[in-house]
Formats: sequence, C-alpha cells, structure tokens
Amino acid sequence: MSLRKALYCVATMLLAMVPAFSQNNAKTTPEQIRSYFTGVDKQILTMAKDFPEDKYNFRLRPEMRSFGEVMVHLASGNVYAAKAGRGENVKWDELNPKDYKNKAAIVAMLEKAIADSEATLTAESDEALTKSVEPWLGVLQHSSEHYGLLVAYYRASGLVPPASRK
Repeated sequence: MSLRKALYCVATMLLAMVPAFSQNNAKTTPEQIRSYFTGVDKQILTMAKDFPEDKYNFRLRPEMRSFGEVMVHLASGNVYAAKAGRGENVKWDELNPKDYKNKAAIVAMLEKAIADSEATLTAESDEALTKSVEPWLGVLQHSSEHYGLLVAYYRASGLVPPASRK
C-alpha cells in the first residue's frame, strides 16, 4: 500500500471517530444530584470514621457544637431527606446528640442515616428528580456547608482532612 493510500485510510478512520469524541457526556440532572449527594455523604462519613475519638468533644468555640454534635446534626439532614423523599410529612427535627455517647455510636447512626437517605434517593425516579430536586438539593447544601466547618475542626486540631491528604 502506498503512503498516500495509508494516510487516506488513517484520515478516514479519524474523521469517522469525530462524532464519538464530540458527543456530550454530561450527566443528567438526576445523575448529578445523586452523584453530588452521595459524594458529600462519603466525605462526611470518612471524616466521622477518621477523626480521633478523643477529639469528638472538641469545639471551635465554647458556644459551638462539638465535632460529634456536628455529625449528629448532619445525620438529622439525612434522616429528613429519607423521610421527605419517601413522601412522608416530616419536619427537620434534630436528633439529640446526648443519645449518642461515643464515636462508635455516632458513626453507626450516621452510616444508617446515610444508607437510608441514599436508598431513598436511588429509588427516586429520574422523572421525579427532573421535576423537583427537593429535598435533595437543600440537604446537599446543608451537608456541604457543614463539610466546610468540619475541615475547620480538623485544621484547628492540627490535623489534615482526609480529602486534603496525598
């Protein structure tokens, strides 16, 4: 085969592949909501498991929640999301941090709250998520705000947050 024919074949193959490379692989709105929601949950759960137990009572300031209390507060959002996502008539009630005596209890409760909310979100149809992103977007915003706060707890304790580690 001559060089000219070989170049022609290569050019033809490359041109044939252009549509495949130019297709938009953007996620749909429901895919984005599920991805971001579960992504923030994963980061928070990683922090709950990683933060030293002896620092779970640490507060940035005396009037603020302790690290452990923030985790319980975050779980309240997931509990709300699971119930609201199932169509239950629910208010955002706070779980009582006093009901969770140590890191193991908080982590177990948080794991359950996350699993319940993510199961509800997974069961939500794409059509329903296209029509309304609530309660998911509201809880995602809440969790993201507190994720930033948790980073401050790490830094103030002289620790590096898991997502910032090499």
